[in-house]
Amino acid sequence: MDLQLQGKTAVITGGSGGIGHGLVLEFAREGLNVVSASRDAATGEKLAAEAAEQGLPGRVLAVKTDVTDRASVNAMVARANAAFGPVDVLVNNAGGVAHPSDFDKLDEDARRWEIALNVDGVVNCCQAVAEDMLSRKTGSVINISSNSSLLGEAAANVVHYGGVKGFVNSFSKGLAWEWAGKGVRVNNICPGWIVPHEADDVGAGSFWNRFGFDTMGKPADMEKALQEGTLYNMSGLPIPRLGRPEDIAWLALFLASERSGYITGQLISVSGGAYMP
Repeated sequence: MDLQLQGKTAVITGGSGGIGHGLVLEFAREGLNVVSASRDAATGEKLAAEAAEQGLPGRVLAVKTDVTDRASVNAMVARANAAFGPVDVLVNNAGGVAHPSDFDKLDEDARRWEIALNVDGVVNCCQAVAEDMLSRKTGSVINISSNSSLLGEAAANVVHYGGVKGFVNSFSKGLAWEWAGKGVRVNNICPGWIVPHEADDVGAGSFWNRFGFDTMGKPADMEKALQEGTLYNMSGLPIPRLGRPEDIAWLALFLASERSGYITGQLISVSGGAYMP
């Protein structure tokens, strides 16, 4: 299926993480020009170089961005406009857990960090691209939430994170309703465990490098544990394989395209069947 996205402009936040890595490369592979917006400039530049080395038809521009700072987000959108023109697609992928913790022991700094990144970051980016999209009566916003907002067991030791991602779910639905008649669609993807292909696909700030690999093992170790039926929280998946970054990217591309032009306000879990509403 030709998604007819060639030459469109996409902003993807959180490009230095595992899901972000897949989003940026697959969007560029489809022919979109991509602004990879992340606090990790070095990983962003590495990703842009990887896209160029692969000869992908879309160009990747890495822009150092703190999504919790509205001025930083505005500057990033201005860079996108100068390089590629108006923003057609926004993927709010930046997000994360400060650190795992029993809820009664969660510290205030971690709580505020999660609110700033997962709530304020999404709001800042949606407002920053509003003029580009609403003025032209076209655009697609794709918010990346989490199965932690849908399943109690998926929020084990990250209860507050599941709660702030619940905001993303409700916010997406409300904004979809408000913007539908103005030509802009808003949809929501809730990933389960999505594992990078290689450990060096993710930057230092990714949760994988902060605590994920220590908890779950490196990607090859996780694949082995899954096959042995011992992988934490994943060995009982109806679809018995690891989720990968491109699993999120392929759905996001469909939602970005006019092939999904009659779809808005929807929440879709990409988790091997872990969540079935």
